[in-house]
Amino acid sequence: MSQPARATAFAPASTSNLAVGFDLLGHPLQRFGDRVTAVRAATPGVVMGPITGTVTGLPADPALNTAGRAVMRMLRDQAPGLGMEISIEKGIPLSSGIGGSAASAVAAVVAANALLPRPLATEELFAYALRGEEVASGAIHGDNVAPSLFGGLVLVRSAIPADVVRLPAPPGLRCVLALPELTLNTRDARAVLPRQVPLRDVTTQCANLAGVLAGCYRGDLALIGRSLRDVLVEPHRAALIPGFHAVQAAAMDAGALGCSISGAGPSLFAWCAGDAVADAVALAMRDAFARADVAASAWVSPVDGPGARVESVE
Repeated sequence: MSQPARATAFAPASTSNLAVGFDLLGHPLQRFGDRVTAVRAATPGVVMGPITGTVTGLPADPALNTAGRAVMRMLRDQAPGLGMEISIEKGIPLSSGIGGSAASAVAAVVAANALLPRPLATEELFAYALRGEEVASGAIHGDNVAPSLFGGLVLVRSAIPADVVRLPAPPGLRCVLALPELTLNTRDARAVLPRQVPLRDVTTQCANLAGVLAGCYRGDLALIGRSLRDVLVEPHRAALIPGFHAVQAAAMDAGALGCSISGAGPSLFAWCAGDAVADAVALAMRDAFARADVAASAWVSPVDGPGARVESVE
């Protein structure tokens, strides 16, 4: 039986940190995602093919490209004699805070895995996608990679070694994602974070994280609502996002359980109880951005959404 020569995979966008879980928590988002096609090549190694979609000016050097680097590491370990061309169709805007670099890396390893002589289990792909994500952010963190790869609400207790925990999302829990027409580089967003924080803030943040986790396991939306507050990261990044406080206040006034920065920003997320509240929150957040002279879109996504998938193998 001949080996497949071409595979295409899709990986969804994701929201991460979720107010209380910096570099720890995340879940996928519907509507946006990246699509990567891997094609067997005659020469061992990785070359980049066309890059199309919402972003085209990405590195053509595979070592500097999130998708390329991820597949390079995979082939080095699993099939050093194999060659692949990696093409990317970007559906996620650059530097938007919804896991664009992670989605490219995830879709790349999922597509490339379908062409390996001995494909790996999904869990084994996590480490390779992390190496791709590292190119963009300068750090290894799995809070976008894990939800994009595995789907659902996840806790990355450890990236290396991998220890990813799937969390239960209470029925009806929805996420509103407000995407402003702004960009914010992950490295710049990390640069504003302090190297030391007061012990009382760490204690408060730990209590809030514990409250969100307990609320998820108990299905207690009121507890989640009391706990979904960020005292460590948000105060330092809020000034990087025009209209942040007004948009957050509008979300809360419309009934959101909590609202904060999605990933490194500039997007904001809000968790809501049910579709009706989520629809009202989405409208409120979009209108609040408009009052701050920032064009934005907003949409509703289930928290417990699907992860990456292979779309075709030929």
